[in-house]
Parts: sequence; C-alpha cells; structure tokens
Amino acid sequence: MLKKTLLVFIKIYQKTISPDHGSTSLAAGGIFGFLPSGGACRFYPTCSEYAHQAIEKKGSLKGLILAAHRIIRCHPFNKGGYDPVE
Repeated sequence: MLKKTLLVFIKIYQKTISPDHGSTSLAAGGIFGFLPSGGACRFYPTCSEYAHQAIEKKGSLKGLILAAHRIIRCHPFNKGGYDPVE
C-alpha cells in the first residue's frame, strides 16, 4: 500500500511541478525556460525517475533511502552522469 502511494505521488510530481518532466519543463515551454537545455537534473535517469525505479525494485524503505542518497549527491561539485538503480 505504501509503495503504491509513494509511486503515485512521484508520478503526480513528475506530471506537474518537475522541471524535467512536468508542465514546467523545457519541452513544455514552461516557466523554467531559463534553465540550460536538456533540463535541470545532472543525473540520468532524473532524480524523480530514479526514486520511482528504486521504490519499484527495492521496496518502500530501501527505495526511499536510495532516493535520499541520490538527492544528497545532487550538488554543483558532483558532475552527475548515468546512475541507474542497481
């Protein structure tokens, strides 16, 4: 139940306020049009998609821990790149 709820909240975030996926994305010509082309996330998959995949594959608790660790690593001194859920 918790897993499904978390996944629904992530999808709602992605479709609404996410600068990489939602109505504010560059592809949609949203309000974040001042961001560099390609979106704002320095990782692939994006942090929200990573969280979704982690929760799906690892379960609620482990997935949230992995997602939090990913978000903590998202800062200007980390160059990012390809970082799949393992």
